[in-house]
Amino acid sequence: MRKTFLLITCAAAFLLTAAQVKPKPVPKKVMDNGKKVYDTYCLPCHQQDGSGVPNMTPTLIKTTWVTGDKTKLVQVILKGLKGVEVDGETYENVMAPHDYLTDQEIADVTTFIRNSFGNKASMLTPAEVKAIRAKTK
Repeated sequence: MRKTFLLITCAAAFLLTAAQVKPKPVPKKVMDNGKKVYDTYCLPCHQQDGSGVPNMTPTLIKTTWVTGDKTKLVQVILKGLKGVEVDGETYENVMAPHDYLTDQEIADVTTFIRNSFGNKASMLTPAEVKAIRAKTK
């Protein structure tokens, strides 16, 4: 009985410790490449600090659009977007599709956005982007 209790206690402690492990830091190269893509295609509308433009272009700062569902974010980059509500504010500017970007560029810029402007979220890989692209019409 004691051995079973000890085994269960050790397993629970291991699982709690594993759940608290921080995600791997994003490689500098990915952030640098993502910033280049951001500066070229995203900065004019979303601004240097990711704050966007009130009533026109949404903020990229600590929103679920950025830190939440990876698929949804990649689909916005691929298909563009017109009119969206983010955190209770409506934005009317049209975001053109950026489906001409490579899977690597989208993975890098998405990872950059998800880990800049006060955001902390997991990175994306080109393979994830490729799979999302294949399912996005």
